[in-house]
Amino acid sequence: MKNGFVVNIPRAKNLDEELQRTSSSVLCEWALQHLIKRNNGERASKGPCRPGFYSLLSSRDVLQGRGTRKDGGLPSQKVELEDCAGNEAAALQSSDPNFSARAGASILAPAQGARRDQPVRFAVGAGGPPSPQPEGNQVAEGKEASQAPPPVIVFPGSTPNRSRGLRRQKRDWVIPPVNVAENSRGPFPQMLVSIRSDQDKAITIRYSVTGVGADQPPNEVFNIDPVLGKMFVTKPLDREHRSSYHLRAHAVDTNGNQVENPIDLYIFVIDMNDNRPEFKNQVYNGSVDEGSKPGTYVMHVSAFDGDDNTTANGMVGYRILSQTPHGPIPNMFTINSETGDIVTVAPGLDREKVSQYTIIVQATDMEGNLSFGLSNTATAIITVADINDNPPRLTSRTFSGEVPENRVDLVVANLTVIDGDQPHSPNWNAVYRIISGDPSGHFTIRTDPVSNDGMVAVVKPVDFEMNRAFMLTVVVSNQAHLASGIESALESTAGVTISVQDVNEPPYFPTNPKHIRFEEGVPAGTSLTTFSASDPDRLQMQQTIRYSKLSDLADWLSINRTNGQIVTTAMLDRESVYVKNNIYEATFLATDNGSPAASGTGTLQIYLIDINDNPPALIPRESQICERVNKNVHGVNITAADADTDPNAGPFVFELPNFPSSIRRNWTISRISGDFARLGLRYQIYLEPGVYEVPVIVSDSGNPPMSNRSVIKVKVCPCDEHGDCTTLGAVAAAGLGTGAIISILICIIILLSLVLLFVVWMKRREKERHTKQLLIDPEDDVRDNILKYDEEGGGEEDQDYDLSQLQQPDSLEHIISKPPGVRRVDERPVIPESQYPIRPVVPHPGDIGDFIHEGLRAADNDPTAPPYDSLLVFDYEGSGSTAGSVSSLNSSSTGDQDYDYLNDWGPRFKKLADMAGVAAGDVSGDLAGALTGRRPE
Repeated sequence: MKNGFVVNIPRAKNLDEELQRTSSSVLCEWALQHLIKRNNGERASKGPCRPGFYSLLSSRDVLQGRGTRKDGGLPSQKVELEDCAGNEAAALQSSDPNFSARAGASILAPAQGARRDQPVRFAVGAGGPPSPQPEGNQVAEGKEASQAPPPVIVFPGSTPNRSRGLRRQKRDWVIPPVNVAENSRGPFPQMLVSIRSDQDKAITIRYSVTGVGADQPPNEVFNIDPVLGKMFVTKPLDREHRSSYHLRAHAVDTNGNQVENPIDLYIFVIDMNDNRPEFKNQVYNGSVDEGSKPGTYVMHVSAFDGDDNTTANGMVGYRILSQTPHGPIPNMFTINSETGDIVTVAPGLDREKVSQYTIIVQATDMEGNLSFGLSNTATAIITVADINDNPPRLTSRTFSGEVPENRVDLVVANLTVIDGDQPHSPNWNAVYRIISGDPSGHFTIRTDPVSNDGMVAVVKPVDFEMNRAFMLTVVVSNQAHLASGIESALESTAGVTISVQDVNEPPYFPTNPKHIRFEEGVPAGTSLTTFSASDPDRLQMQQTIRYSKLSDLADWLSINRTNGQIVTTAMLDRESVYVKNNIYEATFLATDNGSPAASGTGTLQIYLIDINDNPPALIPRESQICERVNKNVHGVNITAADADTDPNAGPFVFELPNFPSSIRRNWTISRISGDFARLGLRYQIYLEPGVYEVPVIVSDSGNPPMSNRSVIKVKVCPCDEHGDCTTLGAVAAAGLGTGAIISILICIIILLSLVLLFVVWMKRREKERHTKQLLIDPEDDVRDNILKYDEEGGGEEDQDYDLSQLQQPDSLEHIISKPPGVRRVDERPVIPESQYPIRPVVPHPGDIGDFIHEGLRAADNDPTAPPYDSLLVFDYEGSGSTAGSVSSLNSSSTGDQDYDYLNDWGPRFKKLADMAGVAAGDVSGDLAGALTGRRPE
């Protein structure tokens, strides 16, 4: 049996043409190269032995620039065969007569051949020793073998030795893998191989295949003719989806009995270049520092090809198609064709000239061969990063400014700078320093974050009388250090002249605040001190200073306007509320006569020395004591308070006066400490419960001492065993007897009773007033809904009527002069008018019917009433009444009439009918007559 593969070798047109193209390369494509390499790797592993060709090495430079010579071997084209059966020799055959192959040797060219520039495909097969009828499988592929019969795979078997002598055993044939190109156009089903058993002549054989692609998903990719054993592929294969299939072929008889052992079939999908390289990103961003040297790494781009990356189909090559902009040269960058790394190839990167480059990168498979490979492109944007290669330069060598004296936080000069680096970056941000001319630190330079200018500001007041001008030396630099090899420019240093402007400075008090000590109680008119100020404007004309008082809370002081002498206007008192911690403080103002005038303030602090000018006061002023001496309570503890301080305060001396004599007879004082004493009743002295005023003389320790006679009110009361006054005793001690206390309690009870009775009477009166209502519900009372707006006529809807005809004429002459019997219906006769009953303000619930009848009788007897229905305005109740209009009432009634429609007028008319106690017809008639002014006919 044979095993085969296809070899492609380029064919040259002529020798001269090939010799001239020494720089070109010709691709020698070996069929099944990836399969053989894979099998070669598996051979070195510990996996099972797989028959086939293993050591087949190919090079892209095969026959490059060469012709084939007779018996000349192709370099590095050695063929090795593994049949997994231990056979040491195998016959190799070539389908091209110009080439031959030997196992373990090179491919030979037996005849002198022409040079090659076009691929030549031929098959190399492997078989056993020559035999009249060789067994095995033979696979022919390629253009030259397309017309050959399909390969046949015979189930392996062994032939027994028929002689008793030693005889070499015939080895098993190698079952090679079946190779199928992906994306085949068919037609389908396409026959791949034919499987045959040696026993098919004796019995009927049924063939089948199992495995992935046959009876396992994806199903029906391969099928086999069960009778003939021909295996077909039914659809195009995709190597990127699945690169190989492992099937098992079975041979059984018609009863299903296994005739042959199953054989393994390996089907490999040959890769075709059907996938373009795809970049991971369409736009790549990278950066490189300006001034970088050639060979500096910039960025990396990568593309992926879905084809087999062990073959040229999946090997991607990179190249740069274009660069924008082209300066300083069109090829500033290059790309590694294999890795996709972009690096610089030329110097001259300058961000200030070109800040960004746009590069179009092309990726091509077939190792970058533009003639055979597929391509794709991506964009690489390279940003030139800024470095500090431009030192800041001041626009002038000298700057100037002015500053008023005694002013701070004021910008006095502006320094402008130019820097070519990227704005608002550390390479551009300027830092200003004063290196000389300001030893006292009067000035500082701040950087404007927007314009990068330097703002010279004064931070410490300057004095015109001491410095009239400052000569500053300023140097400017960047936040970032200059790049290597860049030196600072001469323009980075400049001089700044600051002139000081003289202004009228306010006077100042040399000692501020000023402290003096005086005893309190000094009389008014006493001179305390002279509080004078000085004028700092020494170089100007001598100015006059005037003094005035700015703050003097107690109004104790005055100051001389010209010399600043301070005199008291009242006696100084240390115990005043305006004195804090023995110090009285006053503020004075000194003003010069400059233009404009300036003023300064000074504070005078007077420490007042205490004198004994306040007598002590007794504490407490009220207390209580038991009427009998108790062993637990010995008396009242008393002390004293003195506004003065030591030594004019305590210790105090407590004494009882000699007059009246009853004081010393009943009371006693015993000393507890320097500031405390105890006041108590003498032993075996009993006093009636009450309040007693006990005078006590208190003296301080001043020199001379001051005394004070104080009175303490002591309540004497009965006490319990704990020494506390009882409640009754406390009341009795207040001076009220038992009868008085009882009388007070009775008066309180009577007063509370009267208040309670008055409240009950008011509640009852309120309840009676609510019960005296109409015999209708309060919400149905018509009178409760009358709205008075003090209108003298109708509303806006009545303005179109002429109401003058209803008014009484001013004179009767035009009526009297008329002929008898001729009268206007709207004129009243000259006779006395009837008096209508006056409607009570608060009507009784039972007088409504009487009121209606009285009004009806008055209307009937009124000779001045017109003989027609006219409007009688009793009261204006407003609009929107739920009772509706009463204009539909008439005074004629014939027979029985249904007055149920009165219920539609609202609850008010229904309640009126029920309250009158008459028939509905009579009520409606009387009511209509009363409202219209006419009596029913």
